[in-house]
Amino acid sequence: IAGNGDSIYKRLMTLMGRPDLADDPRFTHNDGRAQHAELIDAAIGEWTIRHDRDEVIEALKGARVPAGYPYTAADIVKDPHYLARQMIEQVETFAGPLKVPGVLPKLSRTPGRIGHGGPQLGEHTDDVLAGLGLTDEQRQGLRERGII
Repeated sequence: IAGNGDSIYKRLMTLMGRPDLADDPRFTHNDGRAQHAELIDAAIGEWTIRHDRDEVIEALKGARVPAGYPYTAADIVKDPHYLARQMIEQVETFAGPLKVPGVLPKLSRTPGRIGHGGPQLGEHTDDVLAGLGLTDEQRQGLRERGII
């Protein structure tokens, strides 16, 4: 909630039903409000906790008080702007479809892509162990003992 401008602060306090804070001479300008930030932040916290997030955002928008909220992963995958910019892509994995962040930056000549959702569990084990010098017999022994 960005209520540091003088007129925005008054609109915020009025919206919150706090004329005592809106009209307090100590808070007429931002420097005075900055000196009492804990008091003001506590009042804002007390107001916001009584409402759900969307209700708070709509009320602030109606009062012309700039505000936003930190996105959760669930918010991001539903956001129309993220989706329109292909910021969320779906890949197939051995466990099924998975939504993942898109490739950044978006370049016109070399846009980048996500090839696949990754290998199956253990898909490259033999290649890695062979590259380390383990023989077929040694790898088989590790399998029989349940190590790999």
